[in-house]
Amino acid sequence: MAKLYLVPTPIGNIRDITLRALDVLKGVDLILTEDTRKTGILLKHYEISVKMSPHHQFNEHKAVKGIVERIVHGENIALVTDAGTPGISDPGFLLVRECIRNGVEVECLPGATAFVPALVNSGLPCDHFLFEGFLPVRKGRKTRLEALVEADCTIILYESTHRILKALEELAVFFGPDRPASVSRELTKVFEETVRGTLPELVRYYKDHPVKGEFVIIIGGKNP
Repeated sequence: MAKLYLVPTPIGNIRDITLRALDVLKGVDLILTEDTRKTGILLKHYEISVKMSPHHQFNEHKAVKGIVERIVHGENIALVTDAGTPGISDPGFLLVRECIRNGVEVECLPGATAFVPALVNSGLPCDHFLFEGFLPVRKGRKTRLEALVEADCTIILYESTHRILKALEELAVFFGPDRPASVSRELTKVFEETVRGTLPELVRYYKDHPVKGEFVIIIGGKNP
């Protein structure tokens, strides 16, 4: 029976993809992707000519049923995102759930995801952590932050270029002046950087060094 493959793709360095992932992408009938232009660059680099179809947060609710039907009728389909592992702060969960409900086999390959290198490189405990991803932008944000302050394990957040400084300022208010943290940006890329310190120290750093990129914030737990 055909199946759905979840295939992690590089978060920056185009060489950070497994040989097995390349074999799967070459062998499926269709590749679902957030952005065909970005995935097209990866496929062209590795000389993969499989047909692509858009699958993103704006169409996934309507698309999942039809995708499952295609797999049931014999098509092997791979799901990729712009970067990293499908389902981790990216589309994937809805399709996986629908496949499972319909008895369709799902296979997730191991591979790149941004929070793992950021966590390990932070110097903060890795044995017990809470992956929060992106915080709510408005509704529920304050409530969520109040809950995170009480977490006794390492906390992992994602943040965008345009909100990083504001987010760090807000975190410093909620978590206090002494909570250890680190910020990693542009992981695996040319300008990769990890900055460590207390949250107020990180605020001062990014005020003096405004930069762009995709950010992972790691915060120490309440009782390290």
